[in-house]
Amino acid sequence: MPISPNFTSIFSRDWEINFTQCTPNGYLKYTDLCNLLQLTAGDHSVVGGISFTDMQEFNQAWVLSRMKLEIDALPKWGDVVTVKTWIVSLENSRSIRALEMHLNGKKIVGCESFWAVFNTKLRRPEALALPHEHFEIFGTTFSTTERVKKIDLPKEMKTLHERKVVLSDLDIVNHVNNVKYLEWCLDLADVKLILTKQLKSIDMNFRKELMLDDAVSIDSFEEEGKLIYAILKDKKACFALELGF
Repeated sequence: MPISPNFTSIFSRDWEINFTQCTPNGYLKYTDLCNLLQLTAGDHSVVGGISFTDMQEFNQAWVLSRMKLEIDALPKWGDVVTVKTWIVSLENSRSIRALEMHLNGKKIVGCESFWAVFNTKLRRPEALALPHEHFEIFGTTFSTTERVKKIDLPKEMKTLHERKVVLSDLDIVNHVNNVKYLEWCLDLADVKLILTKQLKSIDMNFRKELMLDDAVSIDSFEEEGKLIYAILKDKKACFALELGF
């Protein structure tokens, strides 16, 4: 699609929280929080002419490499939130995008995400083929107090669960959707940790893609104020998660 006449380098969209997006406590699920952030980023790429459809002309797609959330509060069913986003860096095959969620004029979530351009046929990173010079870059305007980071996995982790990738785990790029990794891990966490809204930060590293029928294990390690998960295939980490509370 061509660049929208309404395109702006800083983009925002309102979302009303519906009941399907909430846990039994009536507040937004952490997985749906991530979905709303990424959907807003996707909408910005559409009006900016670098959407999935645009990129598929060159067999390309954006894939998430790292993501960090800092959470002050969660919205509840019926709330209308505003998600705001802008690009911190965009060069060759890599981009850092900032996002914020606001409720009643107050910032409640900050997020930094690190994306890579991925060739969906060759299954490897490559430089973005589409023009993007019209995006203003906000190289010193951050949405989080800490930047996205590499998660160091402890040597001694306990295996909690084993599973196979099924069809409902896959997305349009034909690999496990990034939010699914988070969902698998949170389903193994203490329910009280989730329902009492204790999570203050979520760090995610997406290391290797998983495909249909892949067999994985989910390992964990806990220390004071921190819970670490790893999803492994053939004993190699495909995903790492650090929860701060």
